[in-house]
Amino acid sequence: MNWLRNPWGRPRFLPIVTGLYIFWSIVPVVVAVLFAFNDGRSRTTWQGFSTRWFYGTPGSVREDPALFSALEHTLLLAVLCVAVAVPLGVALALGLQRWRGHGSGAVNGLMLLPLVTPELVMGVALLLLFLQIFNGWGLGTTAQAIGQVTFAVSYVVVIVRGRLVTLGRDLEEAAADLGAPAVSRLARVVIPLLAPAIIASAGVVFALSIDDFVITQYLAAGADTNTVSMLLYATARGAPTPALNALATITLVITLATVALAYLVYRRFAGAGQASEAATLGEIAIER
Repeated sequence: MNWLRNPWGRPRFLPIVTGLYIFWSIVPVVVAVLFAFNDGRSRTTWQGFSTRWFYGTPGSVREDPALFSALEHTLLLAVLCVAVAVPLGVALALGLQRWRGHGSGAVNGLMLLPLVTPELVMGVALLLLFLQIFNGWGLGTTAQAIGQVTFAVSYVVVIVRGRLVTLGRDLEEAAADLGAPAVSRLARVVIPLLAPAIIASAGVVFALSIDDFVITQYLAAGADTNTVSMLLYATARGAPTPALNALATITLVITLATVALAYLVYRRFAGAGQASEAATLGEIAIER
């Protein structure tokens, strides 16, 4: 047992605990995905391999209106959330990073409030907001999209501001010294350098939107506004067919593919960003 007591030896206990945790976390997901391809109706007994629960047969994800509608609505909310939250979060990050006047500290704190507020509290608050104040809009897709954007913006701000802190303002000031106007500095210097953070935040927001349950549940208005997470919660404890596993598998694959794509694009932009900094300033200098 000397290898356990040797403080200078390779760590062994931590890798073991880490491996056990990963095993405990991954195995249930693998089992759920496996039974999405079960040929029978059982979700606990393996009856052969088949893709019947994905498409082509009655009760599959493609043929069941409730399942396919939930998938479509989930993707719609995710796209809307990314389209609104990312530009808004980038603009807020730029403004908050450069705001040094009175009240900047309070506003920075308020921006981080959705990150520390329990999602249940935010869901109830948004529900009361749409029922009591913005009752003309009512509940439904619009309310769900606004609710998701409300908490997703904070993630974009945190990610983009982290990139802004590492960049500093040297390159922007150099572009200003070369005579570039404010719009040109923003479009040709700042935004390209922020591209890796913007792409990463878009991937995070997309994954958060697909996975969200509490806020989306509170702001739903009926069966046509059900998402995958809501449908899973409502039917998982009953006696559903493996089509529910297939629906969860499709959502998981979409999320993983989105994150992987965002990572690849992030790596490409991050690698090319440093090489393009001098080129951008050189182009501005030539134009001037």
